[in-house]
Amino acid sequence: MKTLIYILSLLVVSNPIWAKLQPQGDEEGIPDTLRQINLNAFQPGERLDYVLHYGIVNAGVATLTVKESEHKIYGRDLLHIVGTGRSVGAFNWFFKVRDRYETYIDQEGIFPWVFVRRVNEGGFIINQDYKFFQHQKKVDNGKGEEYPTPEYVQDMLSAFYYGRTINFDTAKIGDIFVIPSFVDNEVWPLRIKYVGKETIGVRSGKYRCMRFVPVVQEGRIFKDEEDLSVWITDDKNRIPVLAKASVLVGSIKMELTDFDGLANPVAKLK
Repeated sequence: MKTLIYILSLLVVSNPIWAKLQPQGDEEGIPDTLRQINLNAFQPGERLDYVLHYGIVNAGVATLTVKESEHKIYGRDLLHIVGTGRSVGAFNWFFKVRDRYETYIDQEGIFPWVFVRRVNEGGFIINQDYKFFQHQKKVDNGKGEEYPTPEYVQDMLSAFYYGRTINFDTAKIGDIFVIPSFVDNEVWPLRIKYVGKETIGVRSGKYRCMRFVPVVQEGRIFKDEEDLSVWITDDKNRIPVLAKASVLVGSIKMELTDFDGLANPVAKLK
């Protein structure tokens, strides 16, 4: 399930206790050479709304929001990104979903310092509180366990936003992009393959898009490697417009229904 959540940021309860989650350490140990990214793909105030279909049934809705955080880590400014997801209609009767994902990312480097996951899917509950020590290349899972990580590792929500900062202008069909990530207590390289450009129509309109397929592990949720496709706008925003997945127990589709606060003009056709 991690791949679908990762790419779609889809099934995204209380706010985290900041004193508990904030990474602690000597600020003198923070190098002044941490990565800097010229952020122009998204901004505080952005909101993306989605609807999830399971077969022909509306199964759920999801929202992604970005805002500036009042907190700092090691004196560095943060963006607070929240993804919420919930089931709707008949799905509430037999598989109720109430999920929340939060990440606090470094405004300059677009990497996470804190990740919070609160999942309740049909009574299956996951609570995760990850603290990232990016300058030390490790993560604390909040249960007294630490894991070594690659440089600038992402969590499952921040990876989506970091991916939007990648320059795909010179991408060729078949190119694979890798985002090192930490998911469920293990380092997991998210690999996405560029397929080409297409025009896609959804509820909110028609968009010029780039299509990607995540390179996934066969035999788990997806029948074949390319059974999940994601279309993102072919503009500087890089927002997901549509995602389709053929899974072992059926098919899933997610589409953009509304948006607000984009940083750039959107590639929407009139």
